[in-house]
Amino acid sequence: MKILVPIKRVPDPATTIRVLADGSGIATDNVKWVINPFDEIAVEEALRVKEKQPASEVVVVAVGEPAWQEQLRTALAMGADRAVLVRISPPVDTGAVARILARVAADEKPDLIILGKQAIDDDSNQIGQMLAELLGWPQATFASKVELADGRCTVVREVDGGLETLSFPLPGVITTDLRLNEPRYASLPGIMKARKKELKEIPVETLGLNLAPLLKVRRLASPSKRQAGRKVASAAELVSLLHSEAKVL
Repeated sequence: MKILVPIKRVPDPATTIRVLADGSGIATDNVKWVINPFDEIAVEEALRVKEKQPASEVVVVAVGEPAWQEQLRTALAMGADRAVLVRISPPVDTGAVARILARVAADEKPDLIILGKQAIDDDSNQIGQMLAELLGWPQATFASKVELADGRCTVVREVDGGLETLSFPLPGVITTDLRLNEPRYASLPGIMKARKKELKEIPVETLGLNLAPLLKVRRLASPSKRQAGRKVASAAELVSLLHSEAKVL
């Protein structure tokens, strides 16, 4: 079995994000970059499948600048077998990324694609669904449990009413939720081995795709600072403020 795991480079969740004065993006000075946490869970799940089926191959892929090699090397150190970097400089929207990943999948011919349900920088939650549609494959999103047997994949996912179980024939696409697993740390031997593993770079121009954006971010802005709380003398005053100022009543 071959498993393809797309990953994204995002700011460390512990990093303080500063928006540029013109609202065109975030300040990247002194920002620590990591694998998107949901994608890290996807890498871990792929590695667990490989441990159960030793003949499996785990291929990680990223769409970004040369600096993204660092995150691909981290995935290789965790235990992935190969890495592919589709090199592109300008930021692209989710539709373009999905089209690029679909082309990579057509070349790699994986049996399963596992990726995070969303990236923590834009929270779009779109790539997995778009990718499944472009490939014409079945999909199961927000997976909290994954089982593979006899050419089929069974996924348990959390829904408002409880748990939902889906089953579909491979190939297919899965997006991961937080409760699926806890990713391993890259060991020192794994880090040493990662230096020798294949990391292939593909210039996006060679794919011959139309990457015209369908979505444009007009401006970024920091959230407003939370106002201090207020004490009220009575329930009647509270109701009055909720009605006249907060306008929630």
